[in-house]
This record gives sequence, C-alpha cells and structure tokens, in this order.
Amino acid sequence: MTPENASELAAKVCALAPVVPVLVVDDAADAAPLATALIAGGLPALEVTLRTPAALEVIAEMAKVEGGVVGAGTLLTPEDVEAAKAAGATFGVSPGATDRLLDACEANDLPLLPGAATATEAMWLLERGYTTQKFFPAEANGGAPALKGIGAPIPQVKFCPTGGVSLSNAREYLSLSNTLCVGGSWVAPKDKVSAGDWTGITALAAEAAALPR
Repeated sequence: MTPENASELAAKVCALAPVVPVLVVDDAADAAPLATALIAGGLPALEVTLRTPAALEVIAEMAKVEGGVVGAGTLLTPEDVEAAKAAGATFGVSPGATDRLLDACEANDLPLLPGAATATEAMWLLERGYTTQKFFPAEANGGAPALKGIGAPIPQVKFCPTGGVSLSNAREYLSLSNTLCVGGSWVAPKDKVSAGDWTGITALAAEAAALPR
C-alpha cells in the first residue's frame, strides 16, 4: 500500500462521522455492546487504543459487529501493526510517526492516520505522501488556533485532531477547512462502559454525530 492509498482510505474513514471515538477498553466482554451502542448513535468508525491487555481481543470482537469500521490506535511498532491487522483492524492510528512504523503499515496494507504535532512533522509526512494526518496532542499543542495556523501554509494536509478534544471545543476544530473529523473519548466514558449504560452511550454518540462540519 502506498502512502497516497493510505491517506485516501484514512480520509474515507474520517468522512464517516464528525467524531471517531477513541476507546480504552479493559474488558473484551464490553466490546460488542459498546460498538453496537456507538454505531447506533451514528459513529461507525471506532479507534481501539492498544493501551490495555484486552485491546486486541476487543478489536476482534468489534470487527464482528455489523456496520462498524474498527481501527487500532496507539500503534508504536511494526509488531503492533502486525498484531492489529491480525486481530481485524482495518485502519491504524499513531501518536507520531517513524520510518519503521510507516514501512510496516505500508507492507501490511494497513491505512494509517499518522500523528503530527508541528508544521515540520506535517511536512515530513507530506513529503512521504501522507496527506491525511492526526494532529496530536491537539489541545496541548495550541488547539484549534494552532491547527488553523498550520493549515495556512500547508492546506493540502487534512487532519483529525485528537487529545483534549471534547464536546465543548469540537465545533471549533470542525469549523476549520483542514479538519476532516475529530477524535475523542468523551462519547464512551469509563463509568458508563463499566455500568453497561449502552443507552447513555448511544445518546452521547448521537449528540456527537450531529455536530456540524
């Protein structure tokens, strides 16, 4: 897979909804009902972060849920890429980018949303062929004003800002011409997941899916 193909496919994932849920799931038993609740609310693209021992099993279970597009977040190494692809992930997300990680994603045909925090990093990825990127950590790096600033000289790169994004500031990001969608964890708070409040999560997802862009 070429970087150009990867960016095209990543952009299609970002176009599915204004918000991509960023999910940290401890129990694989929650995977299917959580995915079902989020999809029912209008958020079909799901990023399962590789931050828990259950993450790969969660990806495998969510991949079985009809209507969802499941990806793996926090990809750091080639081994992460291979394990995520084997578990059923159809796209990947990384906090940053290295040559080894990009090589692995391209070799394994896993579209990647690579992370960039500065204009230099965005330019480096663009030079390699990645026109769809993740702006991370968004709020810590200046928020929507910083992303707007990057967009002025580098308009050909589109972003999914993640990190500190919430319902209260998502609209500001989504109003930018270089924002395709945002990533956020607020649509699946841990207290609602642990309580099995799937109706509540569907309501949060529906609210997020209605955000203008």
